Amino acid sequence: MIQIQPSCFPQNYLLAALPAHVCARLSPDLELVYLPLGHMLYEPGMQMCHVYLPTTAIASLSYIMEDGASAQTAMVGPEGIVGFSLFMGGETTSSQAAVQSAGHAYRLQKQVLEEEFNRSGELQHLLLRYTQALLTQMAQTAVCNRHHSLDQQFCRWLLQSLDRLPTVKMFMTQELISNALGVRREGITEAAGNLHRAGLIEYRRGHITILDRAELEKRVCECYAVAKKEFNRLLPGVTPRTSHPLKDADLIPNPAYGTQRAKRHYNEAPLPR
Repeated sequence: MIQIQPSCFPQNYLLAALPAHVCARLSPDLELVYLPLGHMLYEPGMQMCHVYLPTTAIASLSYIMEDGASAQTAMVGPEGIVGFSLFMGGETTSSQAAVQSAGHAYRLQKQVLEEEFNRSGELQHLLLRYTQALLTQMAQTAVCNRHHSLDQQFCRWLLQSLDRLPTVKMFMTQELISNALGVRREGITEAAGNLHRAGLIEYRRGHITILDRAELEKRVCECYAVAKKEFNRLLPGVTPRTSHPLKDADLIPNPAYGTQRAKRHYNEAPLPR
């Protein structure tokens, strides 16, 4: 396997916060993979073999009911890791993780993560603090879905997505948003229309552009600030060391696996289901 050259790609914030000697141990086993929109990283009860550390992708963590209804419990972008059950002692999880916004992530095998985590060093301390911050996001999302209006929930969801993206533009279908918030599509149409008419967003055919973030922050409920404040408290200084956007020239189509991969920096292994 070819060693990744971190300076060439956007960073995952957790990896960027690790000391150089820890990064040196992990680097040979990190694979940079492209995650297409809707790709399932893991499903309830599925044996988990990898964790993912997003750089430009966003993953949605959701619970699926027996009747197929779903609701998002948290989202994970470049600030975090997908698959925390593996280092918390579990091989499976009752939730689902799917790609909410296409992009790149570093993939790491379970055995490598466990070995480094069990050293009881910097990685363990960092991941435990991150898990506490993620649990706060999950709890606050549950409270928000129960007590706040759909317009407020939609504003929270937009701001949380925006915090994890390098641009003010995003591709989000009504179906994706309605599944995330656990509401009918008609409700999303109304909430998006309200923000569009107020000049806060531009919305057409699944493409959302944030026009006035400051006003969105005035309209959102306190849940957004609570989760963000807890992350900053538990993980101060967890910021990316580099922010070099990927260019189209750095990507090549890979028909064998139905996705795109970055040139030269990882082996050609298919994404596991």
